[in-house]
Amino acid sequence: MAPYGKSFNKIQPGREGFVRGTRFDPFLRRVYPSEPTNPFRVIFRNITRFMSEVSYYETEQAASEYLLLHYGAPVEVLPYSYGPSTSLNYPVRCVIECLDKGLLSPKARGLDLGCSVGRSSFELARTCHQVNGIDASERYIDIANMLKEKGALTYRRKDEGELFTELVARLPRGIDPDRVTFRPGDAMNLPGDLGQFDVVLGANLIDRLADPRKFLQALPGLLRPGGQLILSSPNTWSQHYTPRKNWLGGLQREGAGQTTLRGLIEELSENFVLVRELDLPFLIREHARKFQWSVAQATIWIRKGRY
Repeated sequence: MAPYGKSFNKIQPGREGFVRGTRFDPFLRRVYPSEPTNPFRVIFRNITRFMSEVSYYETEQAASEYLLLHYGAPVEVLPYSYGPSTSLNYPVRCVIECLDKGLLSPKARGLDLGCSVGRSSFELARTCHQVNGIDASERYIDIANMLKEKGALTYRRKDEGELFTELVARLPRGIDPDRVTFRPGDAMNLPGDLGQFDVVLGANLIDRLADPRKFLQALPGLLRPGGQLILSSPNTWSQHYTPRKNWLGGLQREGAGQTTLRGLIEELSENFVLVRELDLPFLIREHARKFQWSVAQATIWIRKGRY
C-alpha cells in the first residue's frame, strides 16, 4: 500500500540529487517524497522494519516485478520449460477464468480494486463498456495511466545482482484504452461518486487491507442486483498489513480452524450467492533463479436481487 502523499513534482533529468527529501522514480521521471531520516534508527528498528514491508510496493524492484507479472511475455517471465507455465498471465486469468460474460449487458461497468499496474482492468475492458481501476499506490496508477496514454513503457527486469534486462510493457492488442479510467484510492474508503457496477474484481487485495471486513461491507452498494463479484487471494494473512483481530481466516475460532472462505461466506452470504470457487496459481519472478509460486483462492459471487 502506498505510504506516500499525493503530491509529486516533475524535475529535469539529471537533477534528481538536487532535491532533498525526495526519491527519483526512473519509470515516470518524477520525484516522490522519501521517508524522513530517523536519527534513532536503533530505537525504532521494529517500526522501520514494518514500514519497509509496507513501502516495498513503492520500490523500483516491486514495480518491475508487477510490470513483468502483468505484461511480461511467457519467455520473459519463465524461460525454463519445466517451470509452472500454467501459472503465467494471472491478471488476465482472473478475468477470463472467472467472469461470466453472458451475464453482462453491452453497457456493463467494471471496477478493478487493487488494480496495481492495470492489466486486469484492460482485460475487463474487452467486455465492459467502462472500467474503473483503483489502487492505493499512486505510483502504480501513474504507470497504468502512462501505458494507457503512451501504449508502452520501458522497465528493467532484474536477472542477477546488478544485472538487468530492459523490457517493454505494451498495451494489450484489441483493447480500447478510452474505456478504462485509473485513479488512486483506498479500497476501505472508496469515493462516493463511483456509482454501481456489473462486475467488481478484487485480486490479491483482501489480505493486504487493514480492515477487510470494512471493504466487504461496502460491496453490496457497489454492485447492481445480478452483478458479479470476483475475489482472488492467496490468503497470506500477516500482521504487517492486517491486525490479527481483523483476519478473515487463518486462525482458530471457538476451537475450530477458521478459513478465509468461511470468513467470506459469513460476511457476504446475506447479500451474495457463492456460485463458484477455483484455484488460480500465479508466479512472480524476483530474478532469473528465484520465483514466488502461489495459489490464489478465487471465489465468484452474484449480488442477490435478480439471480
